[in-house]
Amino acid sequence: MVSVVKVRPFAEVDSVRWNEFVYACPSATFFHRIEWRGIMRDVFRHNTHYLIAERDSRVVAVLPLAEVKSRLFGHALTSLPFAVYGGVAGDDVEAVAALEAAAEDLARKIGVQHLEYRNLSARHLDWPRQEVYFTFRKEILPDEDANMAAIPRKQRAMVRKGIKNGLVATFDPTPDRFFALYSDNVLRHGTPALSKKFFQTLLSVFGKDCDILTVSTADGKPLSSVLSFYFREEILPYYAGDDLAARDLAANDFKYWELMRHACNRGCRVFDYGRSKAGTGPFSFKKNWGFEPQPLSYEYRLFKRDAIPQNNPLNPKYRAFIALWRRLPIGVANRLGPTLVRNLG
Repeated sequence: MVSVVKVRPFAEVDSVRWNEFVYACPSATFFHRIEWRGIMRDVFRHNTHYLIAERDSRVVAVLPLAEVKSRLFGHALTSLPFAVYGGVAGDDVEAVAALEAAAEDLARKIGVQHLEYRNLSARHLDWPRQEVYFTFRKEILPDEDANMAAIPRKQRAMVRKGIKNGLVATFDPTPDRFFALYSDNVLRHGTPALSKKFFQTLLSVFGKDCDILTVSTADGKPLSSVLSFYFREEILPYYAGDDLAARDLAANDFKYWELMRHACNRGCRVFDYGRSKAGTGPFSFKKNWGFEPQPLSYEYRLFKRDAIPQNNPLNPKYRAFIALWRRLPIGVANRLGPTLVRNLG
């Protein structure tokens, strides 16, 4: 006789069992790790609603959810804010359905405008879906020379240009150099920066599964930096920033080559370049590295909305805000930014 699926809220005593399940579950991602719950709560001050499905006290599926409530951007229940991937992790069909039913009940109870799942692939073909984002994933070969040969010719020439320019790549113990490059970079694009505290928290919470690589000139001027996550045998370069001088010196190309070399030596088998919007510079950059875009299926259950929210810089209604933000002094932008961006997710 098949045992009954039971769904219940996460409890603190479940932390170890939750992560053990996540590491063993093929459909789980780095963003399903339980540590994100504390980050959502303590850094972003969002209510979290993590759900567990069990059979005979065995965890068979999990669903991380965070509630984002903002006067500017609305009220949502999302799996998961600030993550490229989310939704239910689990292969038990009944358990997955039970978790999604529980999430819908919760969404109605707390009165959100919509429920969002950031799925790797489509699960609900009849739901409204946003497919502006693509992910880029590619195998890392076990040999360094083979990885270099796998880079398309023009991009390989840029990597070699960075090498010839005498650039230096080092891993930083603090987010200081990274944050200076990152915050300046996002300001130039007219978007608010996450807080420096957030990046320090990532390094602290995830330990060996999170690091920062910074590229500088031979005399020590920082040019380009990236914060990466590690999950199972994957590396996920996730947040990055570049100085204006980085392009001419090919520092960005050199950075990702050094990161790939490091990942290869660490035993990683997959390089996950993260998501980008179609038609943007980062999208083209990743394609130039030989990565094929894979559409992400962000699915929505609408309750108090008629259409999917478009809280991203491509939305024309934010053009005036972006233009204004670009003119702010960086100190002012860095003070105001975290308050705004925490509600975007």
